[in-house]
Amino acid sequence: MEATAKRRYPVGRQNFAELRKNGYLYIDKTDLIYRLTHADAKYNFLSRPRRFGKSLLISTLHSYFEGRKDLFSGLAIEKLETEWEQYPVLHFDMSLAKHMLKEDLEDMLSSQLADHERQFGLAADSPKANTRLKNLIQHAYRQTGKQVVVLIDEYDAPLLDVVHEETNLPILRDVMRNFYSPLKACDPYLRFVFLTGITKFSQLSIFSELNNISNISMHPDYAALCGISQDEMLDQMQPDIDILAPKLGISPDEAIAKLKEMYDGYHFCWPSPDIYNPYSLLRAFSEGQLDAFWFETATPTHLIKLLHKFNISPTQLVSNQEVLKSDFDSPTENLTNITPLLYQSGYLTVKGYDKDSGLYQLNIPNQEIRTGLMRNIVTYYLQASGPQANTTAAKMSVALRQEDMNTALELLQTLLGSLPYSENTHYEGHYQQLLCAIFAMLGFEVDIESRTRQGRIDIVLRTPKTLYLIELKMNKDADAAMSQIDSRDYASRFALGKLPVVKVGIHFDTEKRNITNWKIEPNSK
Repeated sequence: MEATAKRRYPVGRQNFAELRKNGYLYIDKTDLIYRLTHADAKYNFLSRPRRFGKSLLISTLHSYFEGRKDLFSGLAIEKLETEWEQYPVLHFDMSLAKHMLKEDLEDMLSSQLADHERQFGLAADSPKANTRLKNLIQHAYRQTGKQVVVLIDEYDAPLLDVVHEETNLPILRDVMRNFYSPLKACDPYLRFVFLTGITKFSQLSIFSELNNISNISMHPDYAALCGISQDEMLDQMQPDIDILAPKLGISPDEAIAKLKEMYDGYHFCWPSPDIYNPYSLLRAFSEGQLDAFWFETATPTHLIKLLHKFNISPTQLVSNQEVLKSDFDSPTENLTNITPLLYQSGYLTVKGYDKDSGLYQLNIPNQEIRTGLMRNIVTYYLQASGPQANTTAAKMSVALRQEDMNTALELLQTLLGSLPYSENTHYEGHYQQLLCAIFAMLGFEVDIESRTRQGRIDIVLRTPKTLYLIELKMNKDADAAMSQIDSRDYASRFALGKLPVVKVGIHFDTEKRNITNWKIEPNSK
């Protein structure tokens, strides 16, 4: 236990050799790596969200193909690999090319090519990146007598910031297409080519000549290639759970449940093992607390703008979406809908699949993503400073967990009363979506326009102890909202449920741009 208490967690560390030499926790993926590197496909592509272990995977492949057997001692591959051949490896890290213009991107590619040219004693004899890459591959092959391994990490990083720009995207895309173009012509000299990224660009736009890339992103064999599965956590991290639990003031079983709620829920095919976000899970163990760590590393301001560009409401995000694979595992440039970007970026994941219709069910993976995403959406809706909205939300969460809806609505009323005038607050749907986002951000289950035999309930909110039926009325008092709940007998649908039902009628005043009164009654039937 003492050794585990001093466990070194590789938070933000992506170098396999460093992890193995310095005693950092490494979740063994080497059986999958052996399977991948001995499969039929020579060219492979894997899409996973940011902070999901793609760079560590590339680094592990680098060490493996360099034949560094000592680093793999005690891992699964040690019993699988018998040759440990050493291949020349060309490793390109495109994450270094974020937020760059054309000239900067070309300089970055030139710099990485120069590093490899020095490694193999080759003088650059052309200013063109594609020519230099071709010469480098052929020279490394002739020099070593071994086929070359090409590893490209975050291949799409130079394009992510401009993916929806009509001017810069074509320019940067042409630079990257030119750089990757020799790969097909160099096929006889290549042993293995592996690319990682977040988004999926069309083969025509980036790899116009390389038409034999195997996209393993939704292949069942590699569902757990990145991330940490439920089984891996329980098998390899149980001592860590035992240490975390008392820090949280709960039992180990309760700690597992909370970790699962916060960071689990990713599926990249169906069926699929439950996959945890590795960055957030390791941060939780390292810091001894639970938080929305993934959102600390990037605020999706561009995503919030795109959600509104495509008229995506909070309701749509927290509801199951039924879509064909072609509608979400598809190229993200020239988007006609935002679903591919939401899925490939990790804001949505696969939650089910119907083989008869071919439809996948997509939804938000877990509480961490729901909280972080909705917090940004709420700030947009309120047009308020983040701290003000977050403070109110935190207090509302406490009130609702104490079954005090009255205090929660008083807090919301105070916040809305402090906001500047906005043109988009004159319709009922605005407040319905705002409440949906707030409740979802707080971690509660929320349904919008929930169907009953008599009509639709505006909002159904489930807290740990109570089920609230909420009806909103614009410029009609709370009595009218409560009357509709009763006259249409909305509560009867939930009569057999385990939670007590509470009815809430809310009046919105368009002139005051705020909620002005409400009624809260327990269901008496």
